[in-house]
Amino acid sequence: MSLALTIFLLNTCYITLNTFRTMLVVRRQKFWAPVLAVVEELVYVMALAIALKNISNPVNIAAYCLGFGLGIYLGILIEDRIALGYVNFQVTIPINQDSPDYDKNRGLPETLRNSGYGVTETWGYGHSGARLILSILAPRSASKKLMSQIKNLSPNAFIMVNEPTELSGGFWSKEVSKRFKNAKNQDHGTSLKN
Repeated sequence: MSLALTIFLLNTCYITLNTFRTMLVVRRQKFWAPVLAVVEELVYVMALAIALKNISNPVNIAAYCLGFGLGIYLGILIEDRIALGYVNFQVTIPINQDSPDYDKNRGLPETLRNSGYGVTETWGYGHSGARLILSILAPRSASKKLMSQIKNLSPNAFIMVNEPTELSGGFWSKEVSKRFKNAKNQDHGTSLKN
């Protein structure tokens, strides 16, 4: 039984590293992805050698398979927790001067900027009238908070989210991180006073 547990733990470790490393590759982490790959392969060789040497026992095969599943789950959890990179939200909201939500929708860009997000406004015209289109850059770690904030401030917004792999120019990457951290610290200080 201890052999099956060893196989389970080694494969869980290997697949966790593999899943996380794959996500680093997708995010073009040119230093960390190869470093992690070396550790990953070391664990893989050990796990596979032990598993193949003892393949005749169905408990060992089951342990290997269960470790695989748990490893994927843990790799995703780790990557979600670390939340590397940025997300870009494209938010489209109706701008109708006769609407009771006009002032709130029109003020959304400034509200989000005051929360530390980089916001670029453009205007468009859709099926039923004028639209305000916002491009909002945020650290990935803030994406859930940003989604919630947009939905609360403008429930009728159409939101698309993507993850840019490269950023260049403007104040986008470093400046957005700095502004977001400053706004986050201000929010935290305000909530402590209340």
